[in-house]
Amino acid sequence: MSNFINDIGSMDTPYLIAEIGINHNGELNIAKKLIDATNACGWHCAKFQKRNPDVCVPEKQKNIMRETPWGYISYLDYKYKVEFEKREYDIINDYCKELGIHWFASPWDTDSVDFLAQYDIPALKVPSASLNDTELLSAMKKTSMPVILSTGMSTQKEVDEAINFFKGSNIALLHCVSTYPTPPEELNLNVIKTYKKKYPEIIIGYSGHETGLSTTYAAVALGAKIIERHITLDRSMWGTDHSASVEPHGLESLVSNIRDIELAMGDGIKNITPGEIPIREKLRRIQ
Repeated sequence: MSNFINDIGSMDTPYLIAEIGINHNGELNIAKKLIDATNACGWHCAKFQKRNPDVCVPEKQKNIMRETPWGYISYLDYKYKVEFEKREYDIINDYCKELGIHWFASPWDTDSVDFLAQYDIPALKVPSASLNDTELLSAMKKTSMPVILSTGMSTQKEVDEAINFFKGSNIALLHCVSTYPTPPEELNLNVIKTYKKKYPEIIIGYSGHETGLSTTYAAVALGAKIIERHITLDRSMWGTDHSASVEPHGLESLVSNIRDIELAMGDGIKNITPGEIPIREKLRRIQ
């Protein structure tokens, strides 16, 4: 799928990524229900996150105890509880192929890059937390797979450095703010316009963590060609990302309204529309 990013650029509507992340809570049946919702609502891709917890969890946090649905366990044990391995991803891979939708994931360490590279997926995604992790970026670049970069919690300098690192590669760039949920005053959606002007050769998108839908519509109107939103079966479910996620009915609303926005934006050329012609003939005294 080497032309994946170029294909997104030629689409009439934004490419829609339903970020499941770890909102499956370590249960394959929940993951399947979220994939079903992604497909039923007309989204293009179900996205996950892949980690080697031994590598990703800082040493000082590994033994911190916390309350979880599996009891009072260490943070490291919790991260393993919500981590899918090859058996689950083999099932996810086959399930998405059967439905005819894409899936891919954000690898958080080099082991996870190697893990994901064994699948025929369209892209890898750099998580915002890892935008300046050159070891991870190098491993992604070596796969020659298209890469989507999220830019939350980053300075403009760090964004420039990441783009330069992937120079010559097939990449897309997402504006993102990494607070969960993000209050409207922190969204700074005009960064989408900044990115489009600064990087005219790169596909620009938006990864949102806000609770509502209206600001995502604004991102589309500003020219985002990729939209990513976290999804959940129920925002009240246990877990850190559920409250900043969209439930299935929200996914459905996003699709229909995004398509209306794309149609409404038009080509920017001022002219008389077909519907205006009879009105003009009726109301204009001077034709």
